[in-house]
Amino acid sequence: MQIIVLTILPALLIIAAVNDLMTFRIPNWVSLALLGLFLVAAPLAGLSWIIIGSHLALGAALLLIGMGMFAMNLLGGGDAKLLAAVGLWMGLPALPTFLVWAALAGGVLALTLLMFRRAPIAAAMAQTPWVTRLHDKQAGIPYGIALAAGALIALPQTVWFALAVTPA
Repeated sequence: MQIIVLTILPALLIIAAVNDLMTFRIPNWVSLALLGLFLVAAPLAGLSWIIIGSHLALGAALLLIGMGMFAMNLLGGGDAKLLAAVGLWMGLPALPTFLVWAALAGGVLALTLLMFRRAPIAAAMAQTPWVTRLHDKQAGIPYGIALAAGALIALPQTVWFALAVTPA
């Protein structure tokens, strides 16, 4: 259990963020792995079916919200799926912290990209495809970075973290 919460979960979040940074895509397998790990970890952690159900309901609600935002072109499809998968792990107690930190990280990311895109790109950087993609003024924002940051900051407020650091 501790290995999932303290290493695998953060590793999957970092993989999502790095992939989004470099390709503007979050692989489906990352969100599916987060879902699968939750479905295995929740019963093993001894969570009640009511708590598991509330986490699943929250994930489903966030998926619907994310898909609505995707339909309005406010969020990418991978971001919407990652939002739902992360919400599944956060649960209601950590959700506000996750959302606030994801929004703050998203704002910093957007401002950073705005400044980066206004500056001329260095010749050496222009040879790197992911950097030129980031520099493109028409490109979106790799919001998976902000979602991962918000999740990593909120993780200590989750039931998972409490279970991982509490001596058996």
